[in-house]
Amino acid sequence: MSEPEMTGNWALQIYREVLAMKKDKALVVVDLQVDFCPGGALGVADGDKIIPTINKYVELFSQHQLPIFVSRDWHPPETTHFQAFGGPWPVHCVQNSRGAQFHPDFQIPDSAIILSKGTDPSLDGYSVFDAQDAENRFFLELLKERQVKELYVAGIATDYCVRTTALDALHHGFKVTVLIDAVKGVSPTDSERTLKEIVEKNGQLKGFDDVVKALN
Repeated sequence: MSEPEMTGNWALQIYREVLAMKKDKALVVVDLQVDFCPGGALGVADGDKIIPTINKYVELFSQHQLPIFVSRDWHPPETTHFQAFGGPWPVHCVQNSRGAQFHPDFQIPDSAIILSKGTDPSLDGYSVFDAQDAENRFFLELLKERQVKELYVAGIATDYCVRTTALDALHHGFKVTVLIDAVKGVSPTDSERTLKEIVEKNGQLKGFDDVVKALN
C-alpha cells in the first residue's frame, strides 16, 4: 500500500470515528406536562417559558437524526407518592388525566420515544432511569441499544426529576450536559445547588449555541 493510500485510509477512519462520536448523543426532555406548568397541580413558576427553547433543541436533534426521549409522570390514582396515601405530594399527573398531558405548546416529533415513570404505586419514580417505554423497556436498556454515550437533559424540575436523571446518568457512566436555557426548577436556591452538584460530578452546563457547535 502506498503512503498516499495509507494517509487517505487513516483520514477516512478518523472521519468515521468523529461521525460515530456525533451519533452517540441523545436528548431527554423531562416531564414537560400540564400539571408541572403554571396553572397545574404542581406548577413550576415560568415552567412554560422554556418550551420555545426546548422546541428548538428538539428540532436540532431531529435534524441530526439523534434519539429524542420524552418522559412523563404517569401515576395511578392511588400511590404512596400522593399525600392521601402517605406521600409528600398532592395529586398530579394521574394516568390519562388532563394534567398528565404534555403541554400543548411542546412540539413532540413522531420519532420521539415516550417514557412513563411513577407507574408503580409503591415508588416515587423521580428519575427517567425509572421510566419505561410502551414495551416496558427501561431507559437504560434503550440507551444501550442505541449506543448512546452522552445525554443532553432539559425539562422540569431542575431540583427534582432533572436532578435525579442527570445524577443517575452520571452514575451509569454517561456524559451529561444539562441544557441551562431549557430547565426550570421549583426553588431557585435548590436549583442552583443542583447544577453545582452536577458540575462537581463532571456534568456540564451548556446553552443552545454551544450545543449547535458540539453537534456540527
